[in-house]
Amino acid sequence: MTDYSEEQRNELEALESIYPDSFTVLSEKPTTFTITVTSEAGENDETVQTTLKFTYREKYPDETPLYEIVSQENLDDNDVTDIIKLLEQQAEENLGMVMIFTLVSAVQEKLNEIVDQMKTRREEEKKQKEREAEEEEKQRFHGTPVTIENFLNWKAKFDAELLEIKRKKMKEEEQAGKNKLSGKQLFEMDHNLDTSDIQFLEE
Repeated sequence: MTDYSEEQRNELEALESIYPDSFTVLSEKPTTFTITVTSEAGENDETVQTTLKFTYREKYPDETPLYEIVSQENLDDNDVTDIIKLLEQQAEENLGMVMIFTLVSAVQEKLNEIVDQMKTRREEEKKQKEREAEEEEKQRFHGTPVTIENFLNWKAKFDAELLEIKRKKMKEEEQAGKNKLSGKQLFEMDHNLDTSDIQFLEE
């Protein structure tokens, strides 16, 4: 017959020597303890951390232990959900064997992955911001695309404005006593004069 309490006692001793700084026994009946798991430091020395609480059931390791996350740092809700799923999966796979070290190691690996993802996410965000800034810059210099249609519209308006300015100028000059127009002025005032010359030549 399996001596569950002896297996549990042996595992506790082993855990205490493996995790001297992060292992804490909370109660003896039922045996409840916490282990704080910290990721390796990321590129900006950032870490993610979680404290796992385990409680032995009477027939552990033939029954899975109870486990929960009692605290966490820098983890979002999705990460916490993923860790709980990971613990479930590992506990099922290791049923019948003492498994706390295996569970904690799996969580440790997961936390290291999360730190790597944070780095990747930050790089992606940086690239995204750079792309957006480039797009904005392009838009600024892009302006309205020129088509034949909108160029002709603009030219007609521009010519009309120019003509209006010349007419005003001539009126002012006429009123100032210069009422004799030069050929150039006549030509600038009436664009039909250049076509009439061509017609005259053709005839």
